Amino acid sequence: MGNLFCCVQVDQSTVAIKERFGRFEDVLEPGCHCLPWCLGSQLAGHLSLRLQQLDVRCETKTKDNVFVNVVASIQYRALADKASDAFYKLTNTRTQIQAYVFDVIRASVPKLNLDDVFEQKTEIAKAVEEELEKAMSAYGYEIVQTLIVDIEPDEHVKRAMNEINAAARLRVAANEKAEAEKILQIKRAEGEAESKYLSGLGIARQRQAIVDGLRDSVLGFSVNVPGTTAKDVMDMVLVTQYFDTMKEIGAASKSSAVFIPHGPGAVRDVATQIRDGLLQATHQ
Repeated sequence: MGNLFCCVQVDQSTVAIKERFGRFEDVLEPGCHCLPWCLGSQLAGHLSLRLQQLDVRCETKTKDNVFVNVVASIQYRALADKASDAFYKLTNTRTQIQAYVFDVIRASVPKLNLDDVFEQKTEIAKAVEEELEKAMSAYGYEIVQTLIVDIEPDEHVKRAMNEINAAARLRVAANEKAEAEKILQIKRAEGEAESKYLSGLGIARQRQAIVDGLRDSVLGFSVNVPGTTAKDVMDMVLVTQYFDTMKEIGAASKSSAVFIPHGPGAVRDVATQIRDGLLQATHQ
């Protein structure tokens, strides 16, 4: 209907290309325009000025011979002051951009190892953006931003990388566990050494107390009973301890059987053996 009255409407964020008898004449801004078709004027087409995005997936090989899929996201738009170049100079804008992205990625990634590709994806995106900006500005397009949004190695490579990472973490965990066990063993050994040292001190003090008690008993008995010698008192004390020991063995509910010679002569022999042992210990 608009063409019947020689009027056309151009929407917002869009420009229209006006031709006269097939030749470019003007770029029509958003709004209503008079287009006398009877004088040879016509619309060749519309050009969007909105920001557009193109995702490009490129397969290439790294320096260490690993095939990866690099996904680049290109954000671009046509320039209003170069609308005629954007409309007439390129037949397929997206294909042209895709070709430049392939060229830059396949020139940059093969120089890097796989780990470096992940670390330097910002530099790769910058190289793609610079190349696109230089090439597409001549065709009336602006490259707003370029992003490397994904790097996908082969599935087997990803599995191998995960296994390497898991093995490294297990090795660290094993080292930490071994170090913890080492510390526990050292602390346990230190505790046992301290316990044995204190036990030795206790036994030494116990024996010292026994000797002191026997000495006091012998001295006290010799003073209170005239005519007795230290040997007589010692024999009596040892015999008393002997019978106390036999009593404790017999009273214990879980005591083992003890076979020793028993008789009047055996008591004297036991006393002699104990006394000789104490004397030898004293001399040592």
